[in-house]
Amino acid sequence: MAQKKQVSFPHSENYTFKFIDLFAGIGGFRIALQNLGGKCVFTSEWDLNAQKTYKNNFGEQPFGDITLPETKKEIPENFDVLCAGFPCQAFSKGGHRKGFEDTRGTLFFDLCEIIEKHKPNYLFLENVANLTSHDSGNTYKTILKNLDELGYYFPSNPLIISPDKFGIPILRPRVYIPCVRKEFAKDNASKIKNIETELEKQYAEGIDSIDSVLENTSKNKISPYELKVLKMWDEFYRGIDLKVIGFPIWMEFFKFDGSLDNFPLWKAKFIQKNIDLYTRNKKHIDKWLKKHDNLDWCVKTHRKMEWQAGKDYESIFDCIIQFRPSGVRVKRPNKFSTLVAMNHQQIIGKYKRRLTINESKHLQSFPKNYKLPTSNTIAMKQLGNSVNVTVLEKIFGVVLRDFA
Repeated sequence: MAQKKQVSFPHSENYTFKFIDLFAGIGGFRIALQNLGGKCVFTSEWDLNAQKTYKNNFGEQPFGDITLPETKKEIPENFDVLCAGFPCQAFSKGGHRKGFEDTRGTLFFDLCEIIEKHKPNYLFLENVANLTSHDSGNTYKTILKNLDELGYYFPSNPLIISPDKFGIPILRPRVYIPCVRKEFAKDNASKIKNIETELEKQYAEGIDSIDSVLENTSKNKISPYELKVLKMWDEFYRGIDLKVIGFPIWMEFFKFDGSLDNFPLWKAKFIQKNIDLYTRNKKHIDKWLKKHDNLDWCVKTHRKMEWQAGKDYESIFDCIIQFRPSGVRVKRPNKFSTLVAMNHQQIIGKYKRRLTINESKHLQSFPKNYKLPTSNTIAMKQLGNSVNVTVLEKIFGVVLRDFA
């Protein structure tokens, strides 16, 4: 992976375009567009902790609630790009039939009002990947219908990209909607409609090793209890006759002898597979249960294990692990799962420790000198809610190349 450039967060006066940063979070859009030569002229973010982090890095206090008329009045008349990692909300049940009427009461409607008034040449929107399938696709269709009626071209197919496409070892798919104003694009509509073809030319041939983002640190060691849980499940996995496990291991159902008719079909199938696994491996599992006191000492959710690492790894400690509400999840060590706002930091098995904040920052392509809160929980929440700077820079770099 290329060395991260260090940015001077307050903008340089040598800018080539102006942009506004709405639903700004901690400034991922701002870093990306400043790297491309942009000047931020307005920021809005309602979360107070995110506002503090933003000001601490950029020296500017973001405006608050963008739905308020007094906030919208502060937006400058002239700017080139509107950026927004807007929240996904349900639209009207009628679907994509009435334009603005379908979006009333949502934050997207406020975006539309701002776009309609200021008519910037570019829009750059971001959201979770399942926005495209939300409400059987009607939410995404409603968004595109509004953007079309507001006078913009956008990609013909949903542009869903994860940082691993550019070699960063993390799976974090998001949908991006770069738009160009029709009268500005003129006869070049096909360039934005088919932008994915150009982006694919920049995809990396492989993914960097997770070691490329890891620090040499003894911080964030897992607790003795967590280590005991992982050693227990490692012993279980090493002794069973199944290496590719396509179902959750539920210890409580190993000896189940009741009626499966009382469960939903999907769960009944999983329970039966646990019963079959126990039957085939009874000697090993009974010995394992006895050794570990029938797992009575475990938190209930930790009596469940999800092996998602295929057959290439013999030990949990070769993998990446998370303690989740759904159980102990074990995944391949080639890339990290998406960072989440909740505090379920991933564990690097071979080091028996969790990801650090600096490592998580690296995975989101934030510069090394970016300052995050001292609270681990708040910092992880902010990174989990943020956008990946490299992905933004790659996408909008193509837009600028083709239209600026």
